[in-house]
Amino acid sequence: MKNVDLEHPSVIPVEHWHRLDNDLIQCDLCPRECTLREGQRGFCFVRGRKDDKMWLTSYGRSSGFCIDPIEKKPLNHFLPGSAVLSFGTAGCNLACKFCQNWDMSKARDMDRLLDQADPEALALAAKKHHCASVAYTYNDPVIFYEYAIDTAKACRAHGIKNVAVTAGYISEEPRKEFFKWMDAANIDLKAFNDTFYEKLTGAKLQPVLDTIEYVANETDCWLELTTLLIPGENDSPEEIKAMSEWIIEHCGDSVPLHFTAYHPDYRMMDNPPTPASTLEMARDIAMQTGLKYVYTGNVIHPEGQATYCPQCHKKVIGRQYYEINEWHLDHGQCDYCHASVAGVFEAQAGTWGNKRLPIRLNNG
Repeated sequence: MKNVDLEHPSVIPVEHWHRLDNDLIQCDLCPRECTLREGQRGFCFVRGRKDDKMWLTSYGRSSGFCIDPIEKKPLNHFLPGSAVLSFGTAGCNLACKFCQNWDMSKARDMDRLLDQADPEALALAAKKHHCASVAYTYNDPVIFYEYAIDTAKACRAHGIKNVAVTAGYISEEPRKEFFKWMDAANIDLKAFNDTFYEKLTGAKLQPVLDTIEYVANETDCWLELTTLLIPGENDSPEEIKAMSEWIIEHCGDSVPLHFTAYHPDYRMMDNPPTPASTLEMARDIAMQTGLKYVYTGNVIHPEGQATYCPQCHKKVIGRQYYEINEWHLDHGQCDYCHASVAGVFEAQAGTWGNKRLPIRLNNG
C-alpha cells in the first residue's frame, strides 16, 4: 500500500479497526481487512491511518448531486415513480474490471470531489426538491460509511427515506449499523461463482451472500438485487438457475431480481455488449425457477420492465424506460384480484418520470 498525505479538511476519525501486535492496525469495515502502517491508505483509498488511528478522508464531499427516478437505482418495488436525490464520493473496495462508474469509483484524486454538503444540508435539499428518498450510490457507500449513516439519520428526522446501492462487501458488525438506517437497498450480486469474483472484482462471493441473506431476513430494509450479465463470464443458464435457487432458498421468492446489460468499459473493452436475448433468457430461467419479480435493464424490453401480479399474472405496473405508464395497484394490492404485491407502495405512483436533474447544494 502506498504512503500518502492524509491531511484534508474532510478527514474524520472512524471506528471499526483494531491494533495488531506488529505496529500495524487493521481496518475491520469490509472483508478485505486492510493492514496499515502510519500514513498508508486502504484498498478503497478513502480510509487510512494517521496519528495511529483510522480516518475517513471524504466526509461531506461528493462527486455531485443529482435527482433521479427511483427506478434508475434500480428499485421497482420501492415508492415507484418517486424522485431520489443521488450522490456518491470517490473510491471503492472492489476492483471490478468492468466497472460502469469507474471515473468515480476508481478516482484517486480527492480534489475531484468539488461538491460539498453536510448531512443536514443533504436532507434539507431532498425535502426542498420533493424527493422521497436519498440514494447513496455511484460508488459504494460502504466505504463512506460514517457520512452515509449520518446523512441517513438526518434524512429520517425529516421524513426522507434512505437507499443504499451497494456491492454488499461489508463485514458483519458494521453491516448491522449500516442497514439499520437504510429503508431500501439494491445489492449487486455480480455473479454466482467464486472465480468471477476473484478474477474480475478482486473480492469473494460469500461475504456478499452473507450480506444479502442478512438484509433479507434480519432487517426491515426493502431489498432488490441486480446482476450485470457479461457474455461468457456469468451468463450461463446453469449459473443463473443456481443463483435463482439460492435466492429463493435463502431470501424468499419475492425479492426482485434485475438482469442488466453490460457495455464494454474500463478494463474490459474487448468483451461484447450483452444481447437482449441473453437478458430475456435469464429472466425466463429465474421466473421458471420460482422468482416472482424478475426484470431486464439497459435494453428496450417492455415485458421485462413491467411488474405483474404473482396471483392473476396481469400487469400492475407498466414502464417505458423509467417512466410509469400503467398503474393498477392500491397500496400494494392488485386492482384485479386484490392479491398483495411485495414492496413499498403508495396509493398512486409518483410522477417524476424519466427526468435527471443535477443540482448544487452550495454547502460547506
